[in-house]
Parts: sequence; C-alpha cells; structure tokens
Amino acid sequence: MITRAALSSSGNSKHSGTSTMNLERVPNEEKLNLCRKYYLGGFALLPFLWLVNVIWFFREAFLKPSYSEQTQIKTYVKRSALGVLLWAVVLSVWITVFQHFRAEWGEVGDYLSFTIPLGTP
Repeated sequence: MITRAALSSSGNSKHSGTSTMNLERVPNEEKLNLCRKYYLGGFALLPFLWLVNVIWFFREAFLKPSYSEQTQIKTYVKRSALGVLLWAVVLSVWITVFQHFRAEWGEVGDYLSFTIPLGTP
C-alpha cells in the first residue's frame, strides 16, 4: 500500500484537490509492486499504462544507484517500452490501411467508420 507520505499536494500548502506521486518517499518494494501492476495492466489492452510505466520508472530503472529491486524494475520498464512500441506500430499500420482502403471495403468500411465522409474518395 502506498503511504500518504508518498502523495504530496501540488500547488500551495492548501489542498488543491490534485495529488502527485513522489517516488522518492516510496519504499523500493512498493516501487516494484507498482511497476509490476502497470506492466500487467498493459496486457488488459491498456497500452497507455505501459507508456506511464516507462515514463514514470525510467529514472528509477536506469539512473538511480543500484538496489535489489532495480533489476526487476528495469525488466518491466524495458518490456513496457517494447509493448508501447509494438502497439504504436500496429495502430499506425491499421490507421494507414483503413484510411487507404475504407472506400474499397464498401459497406464493411462504412460499418467500421465512426463518421462516414460525404462525397467520393
């Protein structure tokens, strides 16, 4: 469980309603647990969690002095980066194919479209 000390209010000393995570105050075991949760969450078709994992834990994995949980965090960060890259490639290919062939697919292309453009391609 992440302690209240790890959460710090952003802004003034008064609570502004938003909190940010301070990984410096979180024990290494909790960092590993959180990193693992974000990594596994990415497999639930939520690649954004992988991106957050890479951004949030990159410094912990590669720039901080060595500690026992760091090697496993490093593995999760690398795999998360690979997952984000793979999703970006797959999504880019799908967008390109769909934009290029939507009109040729006829009714199927229309059913897959959120909005149907007017006119001819």
